[in-house]
Amino acid sequence: MYHYIIIGAGSAGCVLANRLSEDAGINVLLLEAGPADKKLEIHIPGAYTKLNRTKVDWAFNTEPQEFVNGRSIYIPRGKTLGGSSSTNAMAYVRGNKEDYNEWERLGNKGWAYDDVLPYFIKSEHNEQFSNSFHGKNGLLNVTHSQQPSILADAFVEACMQCGIQQNDDYNGAMQAGACKLQFTIKNNQRHSTASAFLKPAFQRKNLTIKTNVTVNKIIIEDERATGVEVFTGINATEKIYSKREVILCAGAIQSPQILMLSGIGDADELRRVGVEIKHKLPGVGKNLQDHLWSGASCLSTIATGNNLLKPVNMGKAILQHLLLKKGPLGNSPLEANAFIQSDKKLERPDIQLHFLPLQVGNDYSTDIYDLSTFPKANGFSVMCILLRPESRGFIGLKDPNPRSFPVIQPNFLSVQNDLNILVTALKKGMQVLEAPAFDTYRKNNLYFPDRDFTDEDLKGHILKSVETLYHPVGTCKMGNDAMSVVNDALQLYGIKNLRVIDASVMPTIVSGNTNAPTIMIAEKGADLIKQAI
Repeated sequence: MYHYIIIGAGSAGCVLANRLSEDAGINVLLLEAGPADKKLEIHIPGAYTKLNRTKVDWAFNTEPQEFVNGRSIYIPRGKTLGGSSSTNAMAYVRGNKEDYNEWERLGNKGWAYDDVLPYFIKSEHNEQFSNSFHGKNGLLNVTHSQQPSILADAFVEACMQCGIQQNDDYNGAMQAGACKLQFTIKNNQRHSTASAFLKPAFQRKNLTIKTNVTVNKIIIEDERATGVEVFTGINATEKIYSKREVILCAGAIQSPQILMLSGIGDADELRRVGVEIKHKLPGVGKNLQDHLWSGASCLSTIATGNNLLKPVNMGKAILQHLLLKKGPLGNSPLEANAFIQSDKKLERPDIQLHFLPLQVGNDYSTDIYDLSTFPKANGFSVMCILLRPESRGFIGLKDPNPRSFPVIQPNFLSVQNDLNILVTALKKGMQVLEAPAFDTYRKNNLYFPDRDFTDEDLKGHILKSVETLYHPVGTCKMGNDAMSVVNDALQLYGIKNLRVIDASVMPTIVSGNTNAPTIMIAEKGADLIKQAI
């Protein structure tokens, strides 16, 4: 029997496994549905698209989206040690301080910015910044690219020419502005939470890690979580028990799925799929939020990432990376970033621009998650991102089978203002690409969308091209209203010895990429657990 059972070895689960097993008297079991992180492409930053739709990706799809031309949108999710921190684009972005102040205003004591900043600092070893906003002694390496392209500097200059200030550190005193991105990369290799947090703990005798293990459900006895039931083969299951707590870290899609499979959720929905009700908690699976983006591209006068798609060039880059740990494959596919407000009256940015040294074509045939579909002509792009969507969706069950994928219904763009802000974001991205800083590198005029597109044309472009930034959150939200799932200690309402610690507890989505905030939630969650002993 273990003191703690952690379900999911993703961004949060790896952090918790490390922090809880620091006490040699505590036995911790970490369960992961996917394999170990041995796939070579995981560790090569520039190979990240090679991970999509493989054995280390859950490869989910949404329900057809009524407000997005009926499209079913692909949602990659990491299925390996490190979870999505082993398969994402490695951007290290904390969000805006007002995101966390909002969490506290929603009734979550101890989650204001001043409360969570120490946990961001605790995790971090930042190679560039040394000040009161950053850490130097943490396990997670954070750095700028060691070999940025000249286009990254051009993007920052172009932003300034378009009225966006330069801000070298969006994770510091102020978020707004343009600068190069910070990444979870170390020595030109991905630094996932598996590499940063699990690897140092591998030899601890009190930490057991089991991969390729599917959790069927959490065992609930007398309104208390006592363990888990796992799938061990055809029609075969095993029950594993905990002395203290079960900690659910399966992410915003699968944490609510596992709760519902365990009989915890909206009673009517559980009855509909034939799941025995253990505890009525209507907020489970609700409040789904995600970031959306659409892009603009130019053709380039110089070689860009598209040049790597030629087999001979890719072969050289692979050898350079494997032998020397240098070269273009040490980069994330992203390079630079800007945070802006669609309205100057806003207290924080609601638009993010990611600069991508690749052009993605002009006929909507490119699969952004599959480099083999990209055109070979050199170019560069801006991903124009909606940061604070008003649309809300849900996660549901199709049936009581734990191996069935859940229903994913984000209701993208169901609120008209989300589409309006994306149009504003896209127009700003197009303006940046046409700024003088890119004149030397831009071939002819703006490539796609056409510079003469009307607002209605841009809306049509968005509906054909929009993708998720794979930042689902909110489906086990923290709070104290009738739809809250956990309290501000991340304890599930109504069931003892059960916590949820991952991106699903965010009551509102943060204004930026979600991996760094998820790691912070796990750092704080570990302290909350230790304080309860």
